[in-house]
Amino acid sequence: MAAARFPSFVSPARREAFWQLVRFGVTGGAMTAFYAAIYWPLATYVMNPNLAVVVAFLAATAVGRFAHGAVSFRGYGTRNARTARRFFLVQLLGFVLQQGFTWVLVTGPFFHGPTWWPLVPAVSVVPLLTFGLQRNWVFR
Repeated sequence: MAAARFPSFVSPARREAFWQLVRFGVTGGAMTAFYAAIYWPLATYVMNPNLAVVVAFLAATAVGRFAHGAVSFRGYGTRNARTARRFFLVQLLGFVLQQGFTWVLVTGPFFHGPTWWPLVPAVSVVPLLTFGLQRNWVFR
């Protein structure tokens, strides 16, 4: 498969950012599927959905730290204790968002929807936010 061609006016930095976004999408898609495969059965059949978010997020964060560092942002930025702390802070923000979505859509006083509803913002909102923060703050 041939590499994508960009017009000559597209800077190398923008090309790099594009390919990082592609790699982040593939890696993040795998991490999101991993998260969903843990969250949904636990939330549906085993435990309170908000507790299932905790279990799924811990597992996905542990795997995602190494996957994003090795694949999504390979050759970009640094890998040190500061990077690890920042990665976990970004993940904590994602965790808070996931808990909020789960509470509002499933366990809170408003909707009482099915346990899969919070997966919609999990695959649409959270990944875009975390990509921006990881690229511009964590792995820079």
